[in-house]
Amino acid sequence: MDWKMNDRLWPIGAASTDIPRSAVAAARTTEQLVLPDDADADFFRQLERAGIRLNENQLLAVRHGDGPLLTLAGAGSGKTSVLVCRAGYLTAVRRVDPRRLLLMTFSARAAKEMRERIVRLPGMTERDAAGVQARTFHSFFLRLLRQNGDEREILADVGRQHVLLKTIMREEGLPDSYPPEVLLSLLSHCKMNKIDPGELPEGTAEERECKRILSRYERWKKEQGMIDFDDVLPEAYRLLTSNPGLLGHLRSRFHYVMIDEFQDTNPLQYELVRMLAEPRRNLMAVGDDDQTIYSFNGARSEFILDFEKTYPGAKVVTLDVNYRSPASVVGLGNEIIRFNKARRKKTLKAAERSEEARRETEAKPRYLRPRTTDDEASAVADRIEREVRENRRSYGDFAVLFRSSAGGRAIVEQLLARGIPHVDYGDAQLLYEHGAVKPVLGYLRLALNRRDFEAMEAVLPSMYLNRDRAMAFIRMREAAQPKRGPLVHLLSMPELKEFQTEKIRQRLEFIRSLRALKPDEAIAGIRRSFYDSYLDANDKRNPTPYKEQLAEWLDELETSAARFGTIAEFIGYVGDLLERRRPDALE
Repeated sequence: MDWKMNDRLWPIGAASTDIPRSAVAAARTTEQLVLPDDADADFFRQLERAGIRLNENQLLAVRHGDGPLLTLAGAGSGKTSVLVCRAGYLTAVRRVDPRRLLLMTFSARAAKEMRERIVRLPGMTERDAAGVQARTFHSFFLRLLRQNGDEREILADVGRQHVLLKTIMREEGLPDSYPPEVLLSLLSHCKMNKIDPGELPEGTAEERECKRILSRYERWKKEQGMIDFDDVLPEAYRLLTSNPGLLGHLRSRFHYVMIDEFQDTNPLQYELVRMLAEPRRNLMAVGDDDQTIYSFNGARSEFILDFEKTYPGAKVVTLDVNYRSPASVVGLGNEIIRFNKARRKKTLKAAERSEEARRETEAKPRYLRPRTTDDEASAVADRIEREVRENRRSYGDFAVLFRSSAGGRAIVEQLLARGIPHVDYGDAQLLYEHGAVKPVLGYLRLALNRRDFEAMEAVLPSMYLNRDRAMAFIRMREAAQPKRGPLVHLLSMPELKEFQTEKIRQRLEFIRSLRALKPDEAIAGIRRSFYDSYLDANDKRNPTPYKEQLAEWLDELETSAARFGTIAEFIGYVGDLLERRRPDALE
């Protein structure tokens, strides 16, 4: 993504001038496009009096009647307005009973906004608006389950799920082996892709352990008469496929189905939507393949790319005017996404603004190509501090987005270290608190202090030993005969096989060898020697979301450690950071 300038290669947006700008859309709206003698003119005049003026492509989507419609909605292109106005158009102009409309989206907030905007449409009564079903996938299908006699309690407390999984792991002799959130993500990915949990792979030790843990979790829910949120859609699918009469009733009830954020649809959601839309096929799918960000959880951009194959004769409308951003931001975005290979070709335009409004909103994007995530985070934190110090911004004016929890490690550390007030909307854990990272830190701590009992507890599972039994044995022998390195007691632990004893001996030698290394070298050595194999994070033949997350965490740990010259410095830094993170440290 470079361009040539003055015989040098520059990344798009890095230069102080020549930032690519998008075209500016013509300002023609329904005021000019809908003629006074058009049959639906009164509806659009009412919208205009309410401050809603649709552009040409928005108008095409709203006026669409029967049959499948794919609406490609670029960023900031007014897709919610189109969905809401089409609902109003169908009821007010085409005289469709509001109870025949089903709008589905992914968040409760988006569903609430749609309901609020529908009730404010001209000519829409509260009773009419209440008839339109504007719901999230889970809300709609949970209600369906309840209406058909499923009274099972929802296990909605994520904290309780985590405690349950930790209990199961402890009982299976695998305490803290896998982060609960990653196990739940693996299970969710399985269910959303229409895979029965009993079909989880068992090719590696890690896969067999995960399957054993998750099988017990599923069995516990069944015994307790409970389901969690990830069970709602599979249960609804089973209900509809086993009850043709119920499916027929829903098809008779809902004549028009409209789906928001279609690019985030996973295979199970897509199948449910297709089932409901048959046989009329009055399906309006609104989304943007360039904004697919949930592929790790099963979202498939090909549902948009292949829409006409599934629905021959479908109409396709592109909402290509961005009302949110100035031409410089839209232009830079166009330059970036045009390199995507599998995509619908579209080029966004900026909305026309008055000269005064353009000067006030125009922004010059800044492109930074840092060497490391820490350089990047430092630059971001510097910018925040400078803007606040010079009274141009307040802390609440800034938002920092990152791709994954591992990717946010550096910026969260910078904010903590500098005392910059912030709200973390991630998983609220530092990298160093994650279950897969703690054992690595445990080995580093033991290299500094072989009598660190907390570190011993952290590393025991990676030595294929039951943590509770091994620690009880160490403490018993230590009370009778103290050692400089208490882990050595494991060599006399009864019932160990010869190969286990040899592995422990090798591991003790390895720990002693770490002390002379730099921290990133030590971490790389731990991973290369045994830890990646233990986690199966180095298995590139069978990638899973879990393995990819593990590799990201460990890669980021190496990056973080590379800033320090000694293990002691790095471990001291981690300890200080964890201390700053404690709730009472913020009071």
